[in-house]
Amino acid sequence: MARVSPTTADPVAEAAALLRRVAFATLILVVPTAALVTRRGVVVLIPIGISLLVIASALDGAQRPLATTARRLAASPATIAGGIALFWCALSLVWTPFPAEASERFLNIAVTIGMAVLGYLALPDRIRSANLYLIPVGVGAAAAVGGAVAVFGVPMARTAEIVAQNLDRGLTVLALLVWPAVSWLRSRGRYAEALAVGVLVALATVLGPQPNPAIALACGALAFGLTALSLRAGVRATAAVATGLLALGPLLPFMLRPLAHAALEPGHWLARGLRIWRSVVTAQPERLITGHGFETALRGRIEGLLPVNAPNTILFELWYELGVVGAFGVAAALFAAILACETRSPSLVPGMIAAFATAYAFACLGIGTAQMWWFTALALVVLVFVSIERGQFRTTRPKARLKLAANER
Repeated sequence: MARVSPTTADPVAEAAALLRRVAFATLILVVPTAALVTRRGVVVLIPIGISLLVIASALDGAQRPLATTARRLAASPATIAGGIALFWCALSLVWTPFPAEASERFLNIAVTIGMAVLGYLALPDRIRSANLYLIPVGVGAAAAVGGAVAVFGVPMARTAEIVAQNLDRGLTVLALLVWPAVSWLRSRGRYAEALAVGVLVALATVLGPQPNPAIALACGALAFGLTALSLRAGVRATAAVATGLLALGPLLPFMLRPLAHAALEPGHWLARGLRIWRSVVTAQPERLITGHGFETALRGRIEGLLPVNAPNTILFELWYELGVVGAFGVAAALFAAILACETRSPSLVPGMIAAFATAYAFACLGIGTAQMWWFTALALVVLVFVSIERGQFRTTRPKARLKLAANER
């Protein structure tokens, strides 16, 4: 194959390719490790990486047609349902008792969603494998760093508490990013490497200071295994469990009451949380329609509107803040998004469902779902999966004997 002459090379295309490589290196090589050692690594580096993707697409125009892609995205059932939930969230700012704090948080979330959409529109139609192989490299390196920090700590660190908080946050991000890494390796037929990356991340989460990353990762692994065995069953089961729990939120403390009474002592934190959950539902049942307004679950604990030990799971907080409209909107968006995975490349579906299950498990276990680093990390996972899907193309060369036969004719 002839070499391309330096005089015929397009400097604009080369600059765009370089920017895109730096963007992917920032997003999937640097972010996983930075999240382990710094509090703002996720919210600072991901916008930088997305900005580089936007600049690269502006230079070479390698992205898909913007108007068509935007219309298709806006018309999807998940986007429509999510838009309804977002609109209701904005409307709840009218009756929330903390309008200033809630408005600021809502604006940050809206900006993060807009940033993710820009990144999605800026991704090229085809993505080079060299960029995507950075995913397992970044995840594997971060898992090694996370395990080392968990065992040996960080030299010259100010306090052990800050190290533990950063490590827990980083392992949470790592438990999400491991699934696109595993999916990419599986799509390339590298099953041993995919297993090695998964095991390395699992060990890091087990060594971590909090059990939630390991528990959420185990939920994702269960969903991955079920979907790998039966794609349709895994997708439908994950969608049914996730949306069913959200829809039944106000009924859960009453349904779980006999089980908690039989298995837990009255003073157990979980039993106390269920009692508070039941009292909130029965005290103001009309609030199940409208909710108390955005940001009231967190601020309510600080200001004494809610007991300090009230449940911090999304199954409680979503209903408490947004009521039936917001809860059903989020459930519908989640259901549509999970079902949409069924139409994707079969080699990627188990990893997508595992990422959904892991993120949902984190939300149920009490992670601060309105925190910006969490929303930004979810946006990154979505963009990485889209990138992997656009890297699923093969180029084949015609066999030499066919070319010779054609020349003889």
